[in-house]
Amino acid sequence: MEHKTIGNTGVKIPPIIFGTSALGNLYTALPYETKLAIVSECLKHVPKPVVFDSAGKYGAGLALEELGRILHQLNISPDDVAISNKLGWIRMPLLTPEPTFEKGVWMDIQHDARQNISYEGIHECWEQGNALLGNYKPALVSVHDPDEYLAMATDKAHFNKLFSDILEAYKALGSLKKEGIVKAVGVGAKDWTTIRMIANEVNLDWVMFANSLTIYRHPQELLDFMDELHKKGVAIINSAVFHAGFLTGGDFFDYVKIKPDSEVNKSRFQWREEFFSVCKKHNVLPANACVQFALTAPGVVSISLNTSNPARIKDNVQSVNCTIPGDFWKEMIDRKLIDTDYYSYLKF
Repeated sequence: MEHKTIGNTGVKIPPIIFGTSALGNLYTALPYETKLAIVSECLKHVPKPVVFDSAGKYGAGLALEELGRILHQLNISPDDVAISNKLGWIRMPLLTPEPTFEKGVWMDIQHDARQNISYEGIHECWEQGNALLGNYKPALVSVHDPDEYLAMATDKAHFNKLFSDILEAYKALGSLKKEGIVKAVGVGAKDWTTIRMIANEVNLDWVMFANSLTIYRHPQELLDFMDELHKKGVAIINSAVFHAGFLTGGDFFDYVKIKPDSEVNKSRFQWREEFFSVCKKHNVLPANACVQFALTAPGVVSISLNTSNPARIKDNVQSVNCTIPGDFWKEMIDRKLIDTDYYSYLKF
């Protein structure tokens, strides 16, 4: 498993990085022993440095806190891990029966959180994140969910104000990098056009696309943008490549539960049925096909995968390391399950 260096930052990342939302009690409150096992398995199956992607939003800082606690308990050297902290949410006291942010998402957490995107706000998030992590300091930083922040705009003037907040936040990240406190500045979003907007204004070292470039959906406009980033030396991390589990048999598509009750949803279920059929014919696991496809796009250096099940870590690593037969890709294209124009990106 070969690590690749992000530009001239000196940060080396393997082809798989690990999300940590499960450590923040996403959808279920995992026992500490399970969280310990998750981190242990990540460290066991990937050569060092192992990369963990976290955020102050995950469980109102609980994920950062648990990650730092577990790494310390396992006596892991800070040099053996690289942590990405997505900044923009800050832990607050819990003053209501349940947290006021993302209700019904984070289970059994003891704090609330509020968005904090500004020059000063990002510095506050940075300091708090470091306190939660303890002995471990993030090498990679970004502004968390800028697309969702912009989606709050009520009109053009409000949108411009929110975008100005984001650019001020990136000035703060730039100052941290200039001082040598962090090594690499990036951006991640579900709406890739927001990444393009920010990339036009900010010198980025890396970007993370979510729910954007997948075996199911791979628009040429996005591929052209990824090619531009690649030529500039910007590293690309691909994430959410299963569309929230739908492509491997789940009931959620991009985090929304769906049924075949509309023409759009019917087409999604039909695509998945044909996809499963091709996978079965060629003895390919759907998850492996999704991951391997996600690695083929221009500039992609790593896949971010997340699980709440320690037993899945080894399988996730195998998905990155496996080989998919060329006949599988050819049939996917022949059956128009992959766009014909994508043929040139597939190497077989």
